[in-house]
Amino acid sequence: MAKNASRRRDPARGMMAASMVFFFVGFLLLAAHDGEWQSFLLALIVPLIIFGGTALLPRLFPADKLLLSLTNFLCALGVLMLYRISPQRGLNQAVNYGVGVGCMVLCAFLIRYVRSWKALTILMVGGSLVLLALPLLIGTEQNGAKNWIWIGSYSLQPSEIVKLALLLCVSFLLSQKKALLSILFGGACLALLMLQKDLGTALLYFGLCLVMLYVSTGSLLLVGAGLAGGAGAAVMGYQMFAHVKARLAIWQDPWQYTQGAGLQLVRSFVAIANGGLWGVGLGLGNAGNTTRAGGIPEAYNDFIYPVILHEFGLIFGAVVILMYLFIVIRAIMIARRSTSVFHALVSVGCAGLITLQTFVIIAGNIKLIPLTGVTLPFISYGGTSMVSSLCLIGFLQGVASRNKAGVDQDRALAMHGGGAP
Repeated sequence: MAKNASRRRDPARGMMAASMVFFFVGFLLLAAHDGEWQSFLLALIVPLIIFGGTALLPRLFPADKLLLSLTNFLCALGVLMLYRISPQRGLNQAVNYGVGVGCMVLCAFLIRYVRSWKALTILMVGGSLVLLALPLLIGTEQNGAKNWIWIGSYSLQPSEIVKLALLLCVSFLLSQKKALLSILFGGACLALLMLQKDLGTALLYFGLCLVMLYVSTGSLLLVGAGLAGGAGAAVMGYQMFAHVKARLAIWQDPWQYTQGAGLQLVRSFVAIANGGLWGVGLGLGNAGNTTRAGGIPEAYNDFIYPVILHEFGLIFGAVVILMYLFIVIRAIMIARRSTSVFHALVSVGCAGLITLQTFVIIAGNIKLIPLTGVTLPFISYGGTSMVSSLCLIGFLQGVASRNKAGVDQDRALAMHGGGAP
C-alpha cells in the first residue's frame, strides 16, 4: 500500500498523464479543424513519445522523472504549435523529437559510464574548431550570419553541436584547474563565431564560459575582465556588422520599420495583445500564418513564443516560463548532489545554457533586449536545435544517474557496516 501511495504522490507520473491527455486532445482539435489524417496520427504518436520518454527511459538507467516530464511537455508543445503553423514542419519536428530522445539517452550513458575525459577532451577541442570553421568555408548566410552548412538536402548549424562540446571541454578543464586553457578554447570559439557574424550564439558561448569560470574559481576579477572583454566585443560587433546596427535600431523603435525587419516585433506585440489572458484558442489565431494579415514572419523559429501567447494566452505563457525555471532548478539540484567537480560543472553549464538561451529569445520577443537569432529550447523548429537541447537533458540525466548510483552504494556500505556484502 505504501508503494501505491508513493506512486499516487509522484508528480512526474501525474504530469506525464496530464501531458498525454493535453496533446491527445490538442491534436484531435486540429484534426477536427483541418480534417487531415496526419493530425489523428500525431494525436497517437506524440503521447506515445511522451510515455516512452518519461516512463520507459528510467527502466534503462536511474533518471530524474520530473525533469523528463517537463522536457517532454515542452518538446511536444513545440510539435503541436509547429504543426499548427505548418503541418510539414510539425511532422519534421516530431521526427526531430524522436531522434533527440535517442541522442538524449546516448548522452546520459556517456556521462554515466565514461571515466576518463582527457583523450575525449582533446578530440572535442580539435573537432569543435574544425566544425566552427566549416561555415566560413562552405556555409550559407542567413539573416546576416554565415552559420549554416548544407549536406545534400539537409542543413546543419555546427555551433549547436559545438555548444555541447564547449560545455564538456570547459567543465573538464576547469575541474583540472586549467582555467587558462578553458579561456583560450572559449576565446577561439568566440572568435570564429564573430567571423561568422553569429553574435546570438556568441552571446550564449560567452555567458556559459563566464558562469562556469565564476562557479569554478569564485574570482570576481576574472568575471570583471570577462565582462569588460564582452563589452568591447559588443562595441566592435556593432561597428563592424550592419545587421547588428539594424537590430539595435529596430529594438529602439520597431514601429519605424514596419515595412521591413521591424514587422516581426510589431506583429508580435499585436498577437500577444490580441491573445489576452486566455488566448484566442488553438487553431483559431492568425499569428503563425504568414499568408494572412497579422501573421508573424518566421513564426516557426524566432517568434514561436508569441504564437503560443496568442493562441493559449498569457497565463499559459507564464506556465511555460515556469517549466523552464523548474528545469533549471532541477539542474542546480543535480549539481549540488554531484560527487565530482566535473559532473557538478556539467550540470551548472546545462542550467546556464538553458537559462541564457530561453531568456535571450523570449526577452527579444517582448522587446526587453534587442532580438538575436537563437531558438527557444525544445520548442522552436530545427533538428540541430532540438537534438542539442535534448542532449543537455541527457547530460543532466547522466549526472543524476551517477548521483543515484553513489547514494545506493553508500546505503549498501552503511547496511553492511562498511564491509563487503
